[in-house]
Amino acid sequence: LRFSCRRGGGLVQAGGSLRLSCAASGRTLSALGAVTWFRQAPGKDREYVAAFRPSLIRTYYADSVQGRFSVSRDNAKNTVYLQMNSLKPEDTGVYFCAARNAWPVSIYNRADIYTFWGQGTLVTVSS
Repeated sequence: LRFSCRRGGGLVQAGGSLRLSCAASGRTLSALGAVTWFRQAPGKDREYVAAFRPSLIRTYYADSVQGRFSVSRDNAKNTVYLQMNSLKPEDTGVYFCAARNAWPVSIYNRADIYTFWGQGTLVTVSS
């Protein structure tokens, strides 16, 4: 499996919106156990943002983005989207999509369990 993430287009003012996307190749999204978004600010560890469980078509969100971000997918394009609304300066960072072959039950928010990673997309939110 390979993820190809968009680059650029990530500079917005606080309160604005962006939509990020990652395209998978080598395996369909429906065959994956988990597709999850993380972000990493400069000098910080990778932080869980949102997760998607393809088998149940269910989404999960970190408290910091609940109500503002949403995950969706286009099966025909084998693409996962992260819609980000009401952006805040603290949302700034490099955003990654990640996947693994099985749903990890209660630890889907841990970056170290994911096998496949996209290259990342920079998001900068100014105040």
